[in-house]
Amino acid sequence: MSVLPLFLTALFGFILLTVPIAFALFLTALVLSLSLGAWSPALIIQSIFRGIDSFPLMAIPFFLLAGEIMNTGGISERIILVAKAMCGHVRGGLGYVTVVASMLISGVSGSAVADTSAIGSILYPVMKKEGYDPHKAAALVAASTTNGPIIPPSIPMVIFGVIANVSIIRLFVGGIIPGLILGVGLMIGWYFHVRGKARYHVEGRFSPAAVLKSCISAFWALFLPVIILGGILLGICTATEAAVVSAVYAFVVSAFIYREFKVKHLLPALVNTVRGTAVVLFVCGAAMAAAYFITTAQIPELLAKVLLQLSGGSWVMFMFWVNVLLLIVGCVMDLTPALLILAPMLLPIAAKYGLDPIYFGVVMIVNLCVGLITPPVGNILFVACGISKISVADISRAIWPNVIIGIIVLFIVTYIPWTVMVLVELIPK
Repeated sequence: MSVLPLFLTALFGFILLTVPIAFALFLTALVLSLSLGAWSPALIIQSIFRGIDSFPLMAIPFFLLAGEIMNTGGISERIILVAKAMCGHVRGGLGYVTVVASMLISGVSGSAVADTSAIGSILYPVMKKEGYDPHKAAALVAASTTNGPIIPPSIPMVIFGVIANVSIIRLFVGGIIPGLILGVGLMIGWYFHVRGKARYHVEGRFSPAAVLKSCISAFWALFLPVIILGGILLGICTATEAAVVSAVYAFVVSAFIYREFKVKHLLPALVNTVRGTAVVLFVCGAAMAAAYFITTAQIPELLAKVLLQLSGGSWVMFMFWVNVLLLIVGCVMDLTPALLILAPMLLPIAAKYGLDPIYFGVVMIVNLCVGLITPPVGNILFVACGISKISVADISRAIWPNVIIGIIVLFIVTYIPWTVMVLVELIPK
């Protein structure tokens, strides 16, 4: 068996056997090392440690901790109240509130799973109580939180920045407009869903006074994204330092201003942060070990030949086939491992077409975010199922319109590079 089929068979074979993705990558590295006659357990272990020995990756635990504190300390609730005051007065208003709140909270946590937990646990019970279609409500919660890794700060963008050795700050800025487009697309889809349906009644009238009151109440919560992005864009701090600042700020605001984060909440928040960090870093290390043997086996070159033949030398067709590949991979693999495996393989090919790595990275992340809500292995789907108590099969049927919207947004971002690069070009390299 040639190396490329062996790699694919080993990786997806282990995944289909329900082997955890980090162990599947580790075992795939072992299979490749045996096939290449380069059996060296010490080399594999060294590759794993090399994969996690990176200063920018330090941002991950602090963004995760900020998200945990935010969800427990009243920051999420106040952001949601602002969104409700802004758009809760229209037909099906709680659906728009869900999307807007997701966009606002995405500017704090950087994690889609954390956003789903925060928003879904608060808004889904209210939507169900108000008579909303429970399947559509749960699907909207899941779809709207895919903005978490797109709107800065973003944990996947930190990882891609390390892989590609590009500016994480520029990646953050590149995700702003695509995230806004996705949010608008989901709201348009929700409008067509609720239009003319009596069960989605109008909830009061728009009140500037209520918006002002909610913004004043949530001032410290809304100021957190300003601190993160402002500090990064003004050159005051790096993305890693901004993550530390966000965690400290979230703790101070939650514990001493809102006074909702208690001592008893600290240990669970730290435990969840450590657990989430360990998973991400273990996957990073295992992916680095697999990447070493993937490179040694010249699999990127084989993949490049296939893509070059399919694209016929056109960047338009190249990006089309890349998107098709990533959409398929996203159905069976989570965002982080897919990014870790495929980014090093695809980046050199993208460079041959003269594609900016910032643009390419944002497109990859937007694409793989669609995979977060695509059956059968959509992580956000399972979180939404746990919150709503709806089966995966039922929520999968309700999520497809949102998946289609995500794919449309993906191709808009792909073929209108301006959406990514217009703000990036304002930042000095």
